[in-house]
Amino acid sequence: MTETSLPARSTIVAQHLEAAGVNAAIRVLPDSARTAAAAADAIGCDVAAIANSLVLVADGAPVLVMTSGGHRVDFEVLRERIGAEAVAMAPASLVREATGQAIGGVAPVGHPAPLRTFIDEALAGHGEIWAAAGHPHTVMPLTFEALRALTGGEVIPVTN
Repeated sequence: MTETSLPARSTIVAQHLEAAGVNAAIRVLPDSARTAAAAADAIGCDVAAIANSLVLVADGAPVLVMTSGGHRVDFEVLRERIGAEAVAMAPASLVREATGQAIGGVAPVGHPAPLRTFIDEALAGHGEIWAAAGHPHTVMPLTFEALRALTGGEVIPVTN
């Protein structure tokens, strides 16, 4: 797939990957992969190898949490781990403003400005993980280390 045949937001993600020296071929899926289960079915991988991108509001500021599709974030655990007073899901308008991308397609990179990022330690157990690539129909394979390097994310547990 050439960069020019990608959706505009995925092209921006591809440019960020290239600039970082990460070779990850963005795949366009025939159907939306807005959920971890849908993405895993489309890719043919374990749902736990899906790196969900959650934009949350922590003490009033947007943060990105890359979490395994194999479980849900425990907001109390997350709040404690990141040292926040309050953590909540970001509204769709803030997700779009902070990332330039729509919910269901938020990539770990390609945002107007870097977001403080936290990475679920459970993702480290997979040789290949899959993340959204800027559009609900695009995904990309990454290693755990590439995800960490790309985002500068802090690895933390997000569940008990």
